Amino acid sequence: MEKNEKITKEKVLQNLREILLYIGEDPDREGLLETPERVIKSWKTLFQGYELNAETILEKRFKDVGDYDELVVLDNIEFYSFCEHHMLPFYGKAHIGYLPDQEVVGISKLARLVDVHARRLQTQELMTSGIANDIDRYLKPLGVAVVIEASHMCIRARGIGKQDSIMRTSKMIKAFRDEPALRKEFLDLINVNK
Repeated sequence: MEKNEKITKEKVLQNLREILLYIGEDPDREGLLETPERVIKSWKTLFQGYELNAETILEKRFKDVGDYDELVVLDNIEFYSFCEHHMLPFYGKAHIGYLPDQEVVGISKLARLVDVHARRLQTQELMTSGIANDIDRYLKPLGVAVVIEASHMCIRARGIGKQDSIMRTSKMIKAFRDEPALRKEFLDLINVNK
């Protein structure tokens, strides 16, 4: 996503000062003097997914896998994201599995792919589908499975206030959708109900 060139850092700083005023704060008090600048700096990390590209991350693949043709799983990939509805954090773990077709990708690439999607404003459902679809599109495996479990501050800190709720989403593509035994093997391996 390209940044709007008409939006300058100075305008964003001023808008953040106005938000502080709107909520009843004094942006000129000592503890808040540098807050707008700190917020902008934190956004560079929190929303770096807009600068990252799934195709580039997954472009290096390995064909020398011998006769390996079984399930590949990377689970418990921690992430931090922001809900697009309230701009509040949600965080948790992503679990990824794929059935390779001739080539694999380095495991750090799967973890980086999670950040491509997590470090943006979105919903958990969009994040789950986005990760699975990118693996399917660029790695071209026989099947992809993604499960995400997360705690959402929008349900914990506001609104209904349910502290122990965990949302789980899944996306199964090709072999994982068509073959119940493969799906079960993946779910048993990640064991999200531990």
